[in-house]
Amino acid sequence: MRSTTILLAACLLNFSHGTPIGDTQSVLQVPLEDQDHPQEQVQARRLHGRFLHITDLHPDLHYKVHSSTQEEDACHRGKGLAGTYGAETSDCDTPFALINATFKWIEENIKDNIDFVIWTGDSARHDSDEKIPRNANEVLDTNKWIADKFLEVFSADNNPKKDLAIPIISTFGNNDILPHNILLSGPNKWLKTYTDIWSKFIPEEQRHGFERGGWYFVEVIPKKLAVFSLNTLYFFDHNAAVDGCALRSEPGYEHFEWLRIQLQFIRDRGMKAILIGHVPPARTESKQLWDETCWQKYTLWLDQYRDVIVGGLFGHMNIDHFMLQDKKHIDLVIAGGDASETESIRTLMEEELSIESANDYLEELRADWSGLPNPNVVFNDDETVDDLSKKHKGKKGKKSKKDRALKKIGGPWGERFQVTHVSPSIVPNFFPTLRVMEYNISGLDLSATWANARASEQAEEMDWLEEVFDPTIDEADNEDEDNDEESIAKKKKQHKKPKKPKNPDLIVPSPPSKSSPPGPAYSPQSLTLLGYTQYFANLTYINHDNYIGDEDVDTDKWHEGKHKGKHPKDKVPHPKRFRFQVEYDTFTDPIYKLKDLTVRSYIKLAHRIGQYKPPKGDRVDESFDDEEFDNESGEDDEILEDEDDYIDDNDDDDGEIEAQKEKHKKKKHHRQHEKNKVWLRFVRRAFVGTLEEEDLQTFDEDSGFDLDEKPPNFAHDDEL
Repeated sequence: MRSTTILLAACLLNFSHGTPIGDTQSVLQVPLEDQDHPQEQVQARRLHGRFLHITDLHPDLHYKVHSSTQEEDACHRGKGLAGTYGAETSDCDTPFALINATFKWIEENIKDNIDFVIWTGDSARHDSDEKIPRNANEVLDTNKWIADKFLEVFSADNNPKKDLAIPIISTFGNNDILPHNILLSGPNKWLKTYTDIWSKFIPEEQRHGFERGGWYFVEVIPKKLAVFSLNTLYFFDHNAAVDGCALRSEPGYEHFEWLRIQLQFIRDRGMKAILIGHVPPARTESKQLWDETCWQKYTLWLDQYRDVIVGGLFGHMNIDHFMLQDKKHIDLVIAGGDASETESIRTLMEEELSIESANDYLEELRADWSGLPNPNVVFNDDETVDDLSKKHKGKKGKKSKKDRALKKIGGPWGERFQVTHVSPSIVPNFFPTLRVMEYNISGLDLSATWANARASEQAEEMDWLEEVFDPTIDEADNEDEDNDEESIAKKKKQHKKPKKPKNPDLIVPSPPSKSSPPGPAYSPQSLTLLGYTQYFANLTYINHDNYIGDEDVDTDKWHEGKHKGKHPKDKVPHPKRFRFQVEYDTFTDPIYKLKDLTVRSYIKLAHRIGQYKPPKGDRVDESFDDEEFDNESGEDDEILEDEDDYIDDNDDDDGEIEAQKEKHKKKKHHRQHEKNKVWLRFVRRAFVGTLEEEDLQTFDEDSGFDLDEKPPNFAHDDEL
């Protein structure tokens, strides 16, 4: 069976490359709002090229309507303006009414038009009320309740067993365990219990491995696309029960070995993969969320499997943004866990970002992006895949400035970088938010959808995979376990020829074949992420609460939100009809101008956000207002910068880029009549449009710009 499997994988590899779609990419899926919503039978389902990303639900059994948002009350008692569907902009958790309304809206508007669901954790309330401490039963009960909500909405029609019609891929949040953040190496009671709660989500043949480490994957499109659920609690620096990803004794090490083996198998089968998790790999020059050895391995894995990985999707941080992983930051010595090299200058990022800490974090991202080479010099959207491939072969002799810029940015596809998407949350720290992602289904068999039952041959293949990397679960036999892993590692070394790290336990994954075309994260092709539509629920309008009292400035670590100091006029709440509406979509957005969600597109966007002296098309003047902002036709980018500002005659200009970034940190730019509207929109969207003018002003102070722009006008007429 094993030899047959290897032969099959080799055959599949010959047909694995996605077909570039060029101009056919304009033929997109019909927008959700324009579709009817008939109930489909499972056997009639076809691929739609969409999936739902939902994260950080935080249901709170103790939430009380018209309670106080003060820290000592936490929307559990007292008198205040906590609304029927939640206390937006506060640190209170989610009422059950909002959870029920969200799933009802999903069922009526999204259910029949998506191919799978990504659910990235935190389905229990925060442990923020000392008078009502959490307990294990509550944490597990709310998680089971949320799992049951998914089963109710996405189960096959007329199926008493609640078999799913589409796959749901779940993952742990740091609040889904007790105490929060702390998860011991498996197997343990938490992993065993979640194996039962998520029994409909985890493929049966992977439950044994899930009990050991809390990781698994699902072939959401059989033989084409898999979604990998990562247990980021083993990477999370706040988890004091583990110690990074470099030592064999750590579950983080085993997690990356499992991921390496599975991604190699995915590559051999000609498939692609999406990686999901709860805690994102956020890392700036001063702060980080992951242990450094885990971040190093993750970035290394992303680079080595760049022909396989479509993208990474995470939650946890609540703010809408993206980040770029830079392969130039990979250090094999640190990834291997050399104790003398792992002393990091970065401090641990806060678990929950405040407005102030988010200010620092986003400003640091911007400062980093300000040093990016100008992508307008090196990227031309009109060039075809063949054109770019021929140019990338290069010419003999002296390199031009454009050639040197291409080298700095990672070639014509920007393969120096990878993109991580972070979605905002359901919990109304801002406004509740959902994201519907779209991906390219050209060239795919639209009838080849996911099914619960797998063919016997596929099950046998998975058994073989478990056998390849399945250290004995008997914890009393750790010595034998290490010996088994070592022998497995030796067998796998035939796939690689990297430079040797100091730690022999670090097995560097095999890179893509030199003949392989760029993967879907870089070149538009089948399974490339095309864009997304972001939906939000305007709770200020929906809760419809009249109030008395004044609003004070909220400066404490706990955020009472916009309802601080307010009390309801009416004893009985009268909410309006609940609905989500479009906040923005990347297909028609005149500010971001994302052609798709490839790395090239995000490098362009990050570069524009990073410009402290933006070109004319990205500049805001005194006459600018938000109505003009929303109605812009989206003029093309203008290359107004001198190329010499971004391109040096030397191949290695990292020192110049770092100096440029440092300049933006230390020196304010007093150009009162020139502001970067892309940066301002990035900040506004990060908080789902909830920031008041005085809060947005704090983001403007560091850059030296004034902020005259009005907040976005989210219409209160119940119309999109």
